[in-house]
Amino acid sequence: MTRTPLRPLPRILSAREHGENPDAIERENLRLRHEEMRDKSRDRAEGRLLVLGIFFLCAFLAVGMRMAVLAASEPSEPRMAAAGAAIVNQRADIVDRNGRILATNLQTFSLYAQPPVMIDKEHAARELVKIFPDLQQDQLIKQFTGNRKFIWIKRRISPEQKQAVHDIGDPGLQFGPREMRLYPNGPVASHVLGGAGFGREGVSSAEVIGIAGVEKQFDRYLRDPANSTAPLQLSLDLTLQAATEEVLAGGMRLMNAKGAAAIMMDIHTGEVLAIASLPDFDPNNRPRPLTQGDQSDSPLFNRAVQGVYELGSTFKIFTAAQALELGLVQPETIIDIKGPLQWGRFTIRDFRDHGTQLSVTDVIAKSSNIGTARIALDIGSDRQKSFLQTLGVTEPLPFEMIEAHTVNPLYPRNWSEISVMTISYGHGVSTSPLHLAGAYASLLNGGTKVTPTLLKQDGPQNGPRVISERTSAQARTMLRKVVTDGSATFGEVPGYHVAGKTGTADKPRTNGGGYYDDRVIATFASIFPAHDPKYVLVVSLDEPVETSGEEPRRTAGWTAVPVAAEIIRRTAPLLGLRPQVEPGPITGVTLTAN
Repeated sequence: MTRTPLRPLPRILSAREHGENPDAIERENLRLRHEEMRDKSRDRAEGRLLVLGIFFLCAFLAVGMRMAVLAASEPSEPRMAAAGAAIVNQRADIVDRNGRILATNLQTFSLYAQPPVMIDKEHAARELVKIFPDLQQDQLIKQFTGNRKFIWIKRRISPEQKQAVHDIGDPGLQFGPREMRLYPNGPVASHVLGGAGFGREGVSSAEVIGIAGVEKQFDRYLRDPANSTAPLQLSLDLTLQAATEEVLAGGMRLMNAKGAAAIMMDIHTGEVLAIASLPDFDPNNRPRPLTQGDQSDSPLFNRAVQGVYELGSTFKIFTAAQALELGLVQPETIIDIKGPLQWGRFTIRDFRDHGTQLSVTDVIAKSSNIGTARIALDIGSDRQKSFLQTLGVTEPLPFEMIEAHTVNPLYPRNWSEISVMTISYGHGVSTSPLHLAGAYASLLNGGTKVTPTLLKQDGPQNGPRVISERTSAQARTMLRKVVTDGSATFGEVPGYHVAGKTGTADKPRTNGGGYYDDRVIATFASIFPAHDPKYVLVVSLDEPVETSGEEPRRTAGWTAVPVAAEIIRRTAPLLGLRPQVEPGPITGVTLTAN
């Protein structure tokens, strides 16, 4: 930096020559130097103020943006950082085949208490009991005055309850956000959906996990965040399901039954369109399992899937179809039904006297135990067992419900000749109504194997062939005669040509062995329309009693069949089926040529 002298010699000499005061030159230079120093100091200070202003502006902008983000976000309780996976609480929806919601999510809140922060613990306890009558005031006071610093009060509360608790005004009562599972249709399809509950829980979230039904079967899929926008689509039709349950409930009350089950299935795709078990429950408020007694008495018990019963004469068509397929008989073959049929210490009788001879078709139509047993003896144990295995009635089904995997049909370890005879008419072997529906579909859809499924399919299953198309058609004709002339005349629905088979089996005693004399499982397995089958319907009633006559009647023809007919009458139009005139054989027509 160059400094200018205060008394430059040239100017001093010039000033003296002109008679000026040299001291004025020094004062002027000193003033100019001070002004230069002042300007530099001012510029430096202004630069510093500018930098500081920019810094404060950035700080205020950052604070303001953070405040805006917090104001726009949901409030949440602070939580300590902890190792472990975060709780993922977005669960995929479950919908029916038409996309209608069966299970979804609802944002709600939990209620907990922090006793060290509470102001008036007794007052809070009194007010909480008014809001939640199931709580006990003394127990709450004991918890609030104890040594605990955190207490769960309610896992789920409604918005109205939250506001009521908020009005108490105690800072120790806190709320945590929750995602709960909601079933908007209540008990409809409750056994299929099963229900969900909470797994891991935190103050600000809870893990929703499936505990039964498809909720548990597909728990991993439903909990996967990648599937949160891809609902699980079932084969059920919500409208059909509701109609089936409504009619079944009415039939159960009318027939004084202890329980009931119904399954409607597409005969070609295996899609279960409706599956009902009564009594049922509301999965929004799932009851606790029974801790003692018979589990089948619990509303949680799924009679359609978990119920393993002797299904009686519904099995007779399997015997007749196998004999037809093996070429042992024809539909018009005459069978000796003279009885009773004695086999060692066992006696086989018919429920009614049908004379001494019947054709194979009439053995099925009149439901002759003796005739079916004689046909089965010609088939033999090995072939009978193999055929039933092919139909899938002796093994657990790969059905998409967690409960189905543990259902093991019961059959004799030693498949003797007496077993062959009794199994031919549905005694000595126990299976579920769902097994029966799958077997009827496989036998009567043209003879190809069908496995029941709860997932929507793109088309027919086209499984391996079970019997020939000719045998399948003959079996359908036999079952049609059961409805027109046999034991299921109450099953006729004009325009829909129902075919099916009744089955009435004595119910085994729960203790002591043997069978009850006055308790039965009544079943009707049917298809419709008979000439072009599209759907299978199985209806089963537990301990029905029809009391309109002078004596109580328990057989399936009087109990299960009318209920099934009403279900078909109610649901067939929903399935898009129009009433039709049943095609018959062309007789008495002479073809001529011009």
